[in-house]
Amino acid sequence: MTATATPTTPYGLAELEKERGFGGMGTTKARNVPQIDMSDFAARKAEIADQLWDASTEIGFFQLVNHGIPQAQIDEAFAMAERFFDLKEATKAQYPLLKGTNAGWEYKSQVRPSTGTADNKESYQITLPRMEKLWPTGEELSGFKVVMLAFERANWALGMKVLSCFAMKLGFPADFFTDAHDPLQPDYQSTLRLIHYLPMVGAKPEDFTGWRAGAHTDFDCLTLLHQKVGQGGLQLCPGREASGELAWTDVEPKPGVVTCNIGDMLMRWSDDRLQSTLHRVRMPREDEYLGPRYSLPFFCQANKGAMIQGPEKKYQPITAHDYLQQRIAANFAK
Repeated sequence: MTATATPTTPYGLAELEKERGFGGMGTTKARNVPQIDMSDFAARKAEIADQLWDASTEIGFFQLVNHGIPQAQIDEAFAMAERFFDLKEATKAQYPLLKGTNAGWEYKSQVRPSTGTADNKESYQITLPRMEKLWPTGEELSGFKVVMLAFERANWALGMKVLSCFAMKLGFPADFFTDAHDPLQPDYQSTLRLIHYLPMVGAKPEDFTGWRAGAHTDFDCLTLLHQKVGQGGLQLCPGREASGELAWTDVEPKPGVVTCNIGDMLMRWSDDRLQSTLHRVRMPREDEYLGPRYSLPFFCQANKGAMIQGPEKKYQPITAHDYLQQRIAANFAK
């Protein structure tokens, strides 16, 4: 299989063609999402790498504990995200998500190939080299930039620890993925995303049967997701079971936990040995919390010039820039 489009492939990538068929409600199934202790990382790296590899080749999702990002910093980032989304729409509209940039604010503009309908949310994306004129001013939201820059870098550091373990298992140099996600380069593409799922106001019974974010796999190498306790809805479906009727597993938010999943970029880089897992955010049930839901994912997306090709060369090489642009175009078509 190669990255080359065929005349009958509207989206151009096999990953996206696969995603188009995942729009149904499916069933539910209990599964264990592995928790991996990141403490004493330098001394335990080989052990941690084995655990990450097992989780990522079996289910494609795992949760990190003792990960080094203080809960106070996570809480601060959530509070600042809520303040941002509470700004007037006219203020947020001054900082728009421009086509192909992965930076700025959007409102219900992401249309998943799996559903063909817009996700029920708004978001603000921070991709550092592309943020000129996209930060709210200090008068509009004092302290926002300071908090988000610090949080972005904390997530990058944790992501690079995890990716260094995958480099070890794939036979790449230890800093292979760190160099490919270099934040000091102008073509840095990793993104911190602030997401606000809209509250269920005046909802009719049929409104509880859909999704806040349609079924998808992520574009990136690795996603680090921060959730708020009491604001559930995330569901996963491992790729190896993604045939016929899909069976979805709820991943409830837990304190002190960062939920992670492999993205398509790393699946391709590993010659499909690591599993990019299908996931979505379902609508709440009528007896659950119906208010707004906030989440803070960080996407480890390789720098534009990084060439994606695995050790076994299963796929033709493609730059991270070209790969990401194809994925963004399919989700934010104008």
